[in-house]
Amino acid sequence: MKSEIIQRLTALRAEMKKLNIDAWYISGTDPHSSEYLPKRWETREYIAGFTGSFGLVAVTLDKAALWTDTRYFLQATEELEGTGIEMMKLRVTDAISPDSWLSMNLPAGSKVGLDAQSLTVEAFRSLENGFLKKDIELVETPDLLDNIWADRPAVPADRAFELDLKYAGVGRRQKQQKIAKELVGFGADLQVVSMLDELAWLYNLRGSDVPYNPVFTAFALVGENENILFVESGKIDSELKIKLETDGVELKEYSDFYDYLKGIKEKTIFVDPTTLNFAAYNALAVTNEIVEGTSLVAIQKALKNETELEGFRSAMKKDGVALVESIYWLKDVIGKQTVTDFEFGEKLAEFRAKQDGFRGESFHPIVGYKSRGAIVHLHVFADDAQPLDADGVVLFDSGGQYIDGTTDVTRTVALGAVSDQFKTDFTLTLKGMIGLTQAKFPYGVKGCHLDILARQALWENGMNYGHGTGHGVGHFLNVHEGPMAIRLEYNENLMLPGQVLSNEPAFYREGEYGLRTENMMVCVEREITEYGRFLGFETLTLCPIDTSLIKVDLLTTKEQKWLNNYHQWVNNELKPLLETKYHDFLDEMTQPV
Repeated sequence: MKSEIIQRLTALRAEMKKLNIDAWYISGTDPHSSEYLPKRWETREYIAGFTGSFGLVAVTLDKAALWTDTRYFLQATEELEGTGIEMMKLRVTDAISPDSWLSMNLPAGSKVGLDAQSLTVEAFRSLENGFLKKDIELVETPDLLDNIWADRPAVPADRAFELDLKYAGVGRRQKQQKIAKELVGFGADLQVVSMLDELAWLYNLRGSDVPYNPVFTAFALVGENENILFVESGKIDSELKIKLETDGVELKEYSDFYDYLKGIKEKTIFVDPTTLNFAAYNALAVTNEIVEGTSLVAIQKALKNETELEGFRSAMKKDGVALVESIYWLKDVIGKQTVTDFEFGEKLAEFRAKQDGFRGESFHPIVGYKSRGAIVHLHVFADDAQPLDADGVVLFDSGGQYIDGTTDVTRTVALGAVSDQFKTDFTLTLKGMIGLTQAKFPYGVKGCHLDILARQALWENGMNYGHGTGHGVGHFLNVHEGPMAIRLEYNENLMLPGQVLSNEPAFYREGEYGLRTENMMVCVEREITEYGRFLGFETLTLCPIDTSLIKVDLLTTKEQKWLNNYHQWVNNELKPLLETKYHDFLDEMTQPV
């Protein structure tokens, strides 16, 4: 594989020379700013061999570099070894940005090329601003990989399908009307919708174009008088086409999107510069007024309706049953037969598949045993699997897609003896998870204001973790969704009732172990007082936490009470759904501390 990467870089540089450009920038995403990508746009993996879900690549005529964040530092270092591609860090103090690296490695007057269809407006501006002071020109080019990627996959052609109203809760015509009403407040006629999960939500459709994410490839324009879905005609069967048209949806070919945008004149168009690609923006900006902000569809999608929330609760019960069965199976066989980390990941999917409405995993399971637990987004496959022994702990982060909801849960489970230090680390991290769960805060609070609650016990002991604490979760959609988040970095989007988020503080000792406890929760109303409107969180996840790893004396009385109440709730909800052979095990896992 390493030799193939070197050959591909050589071929890319030959294409760059044809266009007289000195570097080519690869955003690592697609025209829809997707995190998980259709095969056609797995450009980062193709050119660098890096398999993580986040990363940027820059290639000059004699150097190359890949940037990623703390989740993938160890993985990227390993996967890039021998390719000649330098691993660069992002989202850490003193990180060298791609524009800075390119400015340091290119002389004044150089040209940096990029595919404007796969770069957001915001990312384009950031690069352009970084190059201004260095007299480096940013140049739009065709997708150069088209010329060197033999048998490059086509745009996915799988059919989309309808999500029944009994799961969606609100019809697509009502959603259009809601967005149109929101647009009036911005003086806008239309919004361009390009994110695949936003399109799936807006039209109550789902698909299978992206692994783990039930989305389909399309664009849309939505407003009071327009509701146009640009999608390959083969993706919509005749029956669904009639339903969409009856609801006022006009269908056009996916390939017509950019030409159609060029024909729009003297309108006010709302765009989200953090997600819309620069080519689409450029096609509109010459003859229209542009209004920018967070996608109105993204904001509405994040505010789950009551039907969606009930779906989440149903999915959590099914997921909880599958997880208890999985943990029971693992503890039963460990030390008796050889089980690898990869096999346990498969077993998690196998138990979930027994549940009604299961539609697949929501992401590739992360199973980190002992030192591999410190690799935050570890991807284990059959060819690099390692055996699990009756010793230490295993961290497993996994999730399911159910027709009524999406799940994401992490547990760290003892397989044998653990050190006193591990128990301390585990308990301090658990205190953070409980602290965020119990948060009560005034309306207007953002995720960065809450993040300290998950880190406080760790910080007090000189400890930290590098990734975010909480991400949004879609409803039978992407396991990672915005626009809100709980992390140190500033995000202008508020915490609002109906938002479903993860809560996943963690700690990693490189070369020794990693640990993480993750629940999902929904933001809810708490009370209105003379001092304002107060919100909080309600836990959704139903799965025991391994109390054998806890130092109870490090918990406050309030934290201990929360844990015991949580376990009583888990027991009450799951026991009636489990076969009797699991009842004693569940009782043991949920006994008070």
